[in-house]
Amino acid sequence: MTATRRRLPVLAAAAVAAAAAVWVLFLATDTPAGTVLDEPGAFVVTALDAVTFAGLLFVAASGFTLIFGLMRTVNMAHGSLFLLAAYVAVGVQQAMVGKTRNIDASEVGIADWLVPMLAGATAAAVVGTVIQQVFLQWNEGQELRQALITLAITVVLADQMLREFGGLAQRMVWPGAVTHFITIFGQRYATTRLFMLGVAVVIGVLLWLWLNRTRLGMVVRAGVDDRQMVRGLGINIRLVFAVVFFAGAFLAGVGGVLGASFAGAAPGTDGAWLLNSLVVVIIGGLGSIKGAAAGSLLYGTVVAFSPAYLPSQYSFYAIILTFGLLALVLAVRPYGLYGRPA
Repeated sequence: MTATRRRLPVLAAAAVAAAAAVWVLFLATDTPAGTVLDEPGAFVVTALDAVTFAGLLFVAASGFTLIFGLMRTVNMAHGSLFLLAAYVAVGVQQAMVGKTRNIDASEVGIADWLVPMLAGATAAAVVGTVIQQVFLQWNEGQELRQALITLAITVVLADQMLREFGGLAQRMVWPGAVTHFITIFGQRYATTRLFMLGVAVVIGVLLWLWLNRTRLGMVVRAGVDDRQMVRGLGINIRLVFAVVFFAGAFLAGVGGVLGASFAGAAPGTDGAWLLNSLVVVIIGGLGSIKGAAAGSLLYGTVVAFSPAYLPSQYSFYAIILTFGLLALVLAVRPYGLYGRPA
């Protein structure tokens, strides 16, 4: 009986996946996208939307995974770092191009996008490291206190960004070299989204190599499991964790610049992306880069497919499926897909 009960969530997840596949293939006639058999182009475009959005989710959530998942540090200012990097990058790009509005992609070179991205991500990393050193380092293991402190910092940063950058949405302009379209089953698709996915893949590979193939990465993983032992070996664990926090905040900044290029930056974006990162980490499991990738892909798939394949009169219920995904994953894997007990 116990074994049967344990299999029930897995069987339920398999049944849901099978039902969704049958619906999309054959039954989704009264939906914006139509069935796969009738509209294969719409399906491919939706799948690409899911994968490319998952890439953006992964970049933002991988920084949160490092800070919250590996270090067990509750940084509710992660979304503010995301937005801060976006605003800084937009300002640097405008200064490099020499215009503050109506910038055309043809006026933007690769350097006019790459340099602002590095500037914005570095600004986020520096601010994040200051937060860790000044406010969080002395209350390790006190999650509630860390959450309250970083929530207060989020409010302060949001007010300061509103004062400095205004309340209007600002957009990072893609370089003209990547602003093209490809045609898939008669559907046009922007190559900027594929470029964004490529950036996410490169970051994922480098992050995995850093954590699994370098001495510093091994020290980080060992310090998470047993800080006292690492200290006993003569390693400055506080310095190591400061480096990790810098890297996590830097990744949040890169995600912010990609997000500003994808959909613009505006007040309120910080809260939305903090929630996105939190959902991805919960689905994937704390402290797992593979989990962040898998969680991003699952979450991106639900976000892209729900409005496209729900019946037209019920498409506004798409957000509910996100919480359904959370409930389903946690029912099957209580610690997330690749998580483990602390």
